[in-house]
Amino acid sequence: MPELCIDGRKLSIAEGTTVAAALALGSDGCSRTSVTGQRRAPLCGMGICQECRVLIDSRRRLACQTLCRDGMRVDTRA
Repeated sequence: MPELCIDGRKLSIAEGTTVAAALALGSDGCSRTSVTGQRRAPLCGMGICQECRVLIDSRRRLACQTLCRDGMRVDTRA
């Protein structure tokens, strides 16, 4: 069972879970903050809308298209 870190909090998640699903299970479900300060969450779930952009191990990725792996660091505040 992979363990990842979301905004500094550790979360154990089932194998094969996407980062977007982990955000819904282990935090507020949001992946980023807009330029106006609103929290944004994944919308389409298939990589089209880009609302799930998140920093994963210091690289911008789509949370709905990225599978969790052990030791992954996710930052939704950047």
